[in-house]
Amino acid sequence: MRKRLSTGIAELDLILGGGLEPGSVVVMAGPPGTGKTILAQQICFANATAEHKAVYYTTLSEPHSKIVEHLAPFSFFDLDALGPKIEFLHLGDFLDHARTDGLEPLVAEVVRKANDDSPSIVVIDSVKMLRDFTTEPDLRMTLYRLTSRVAHSKTVLLLLGEYTPQEMESGAEFSLADGILQLAYQPREPVDRRWIRVVKLRGRPYLEGKHTFHIGPDGFQVFPRVETIGPAEIPLLSGRIDPGIPGMKELMGGGIPRGDSTLILGQPGAGKTIGSLRYIAEGLTKSEHCLYITFQDSAGQLVGMAKGFGWDFQSACNTGNLTISHVPMGSLDLDVLAAVIRTELVRGDVGRVVIDSLAEMVFAARESDRFPAFMRSLMGVIRAAGASLLVTSETTTLGPAKEPLSGIMFLFHNVIQLRYLEHQSKVARALNIVKMRNSDHDTGLYLCTIGSEGLSIGKPLKGLTGILGWSTLTDSLDLEQGVPMPG
Repeated sequence: MRKRLSTGIAELDLILGGGLEPGSVVVMAGPPGTGKTILAQQICFANATAEHKAVYYTTLSEPHSKIVEHLAPFSFFDLDALGPKIEFLHLGDFLDHARTDGLEPLVAEVVRKANDDSPSIVVIDSVKMLRDFTTEPDLRMTLYRLTSRVAHSKTVLLLLGEYTPQEMESGAEFSLADGILQLAYQPREPVDRRWIRVVKLRGRPYLEGKHTFHIGPDGFQVFPRVETIGPAEIPLLSGRIDPGIPGMKELMGGGIPRGDSTLILGQPGAGKTIGSLRYIAEGLTKSEHCLYITFQDSAGQLVGMAKGFGWDFQSACNTGNLTISHVPMGSLDLDVLAAVIRTELVRGDVGRVVIDSLAEMVFAARESDRFPAFMRSLMGVIRAAGASLLVTSETTTLGPAKEPLSGIMFLFHNVIQLRYLEHQSKVARALNIVKMRNSDHDTGLYLCTIGSEGLSIGKPLKGLTGILGWSTLTDSLDLEQGVPMPG
């Protein structure tokens, strides 16, 4: 008995619950340009052997020479496999006589090939073309005979077609299929998005939802939706970690509880990134493997910034203790970001993760309705790996301190706020801990400075009002002592 047929794409197999079932009929539907032919060919090349070939039938789609020309640039393409392992066959002669002889000769040809040669997979591209040569009732009978006969051969029958979502709701192809894969192309600025979803898969568990995919030199790269692969239970972790910022550990009652997700809110230039770099530097001193996700600064810029404070990030990158992943804003996708983090977490020794910054991620991803569920799942994945997450998010500089996370800050265990203070003609920085879940912490407002050690905590600011507002009058404060000036 054959095992499930792997697509050759590990993350797609994960979505499909392990691959394609031998003897199953799967319809791959989507508009032109979504990648149906590329994916079908990639599956063929991943499974074709001399003993169990892949058979690719074309109806009225591209000529074989053109298909080969388009496939040649992909790394999975093997010219020597054409013939001995992969056969391209044209059904045009059967279609020429279909109006007089019906589609039975075509069915007989496909069934004969499946039974005689025992191929691992048979593809018909495009099965929708058959609708041009018969009526709906006859098509239903034709497909029934085809699918039922091929099923006995244990061959996977993959039917491709340019179907609309409306056609997928009522077509005979879809009612007879064991599985339905929908591919879609979503135009959006600045970078368009492609996604795949499993609409139907009989008798098998699969991952629901839209899963992003890219088409590159290696063919399909699939990024499963993190909401569908998050851990069922979030583990309890013990102990605390040092945030690294001098003075912060004491304010947090001994440090950040291990596995917590901590948010640093602050205005531009207030010190969020520097505080995040210090958090990573502290982890590296304890030989923890750290991951830094950045959307603005490149890896080189962050390494240079850290070097200015005496933190040798370059050596940590060279040894693999630190991974800095720069995700350009133009290509930011929530599923791609989750895949980057999951790939690092697989190593099993990640202690600290930084995402800088969340406000940019929310804006660029343009999936505000999905974002709370996504973030909750991502936090669960990180915590399940035993790692602690630090996230930055930017607030407004002028006017009320609006921030893009309104309504979802409850997701974070800890929230730290950085802000500016006015003092006559000078600007100072202040820090306070807004909340720590299930943990005692200092509730005061403290001066903080950026010096040779990066961000550090200074004296408490006393006698202030309006702390929860966007502006605080500080003319009467001695910023050196943190108390009202005499007189």
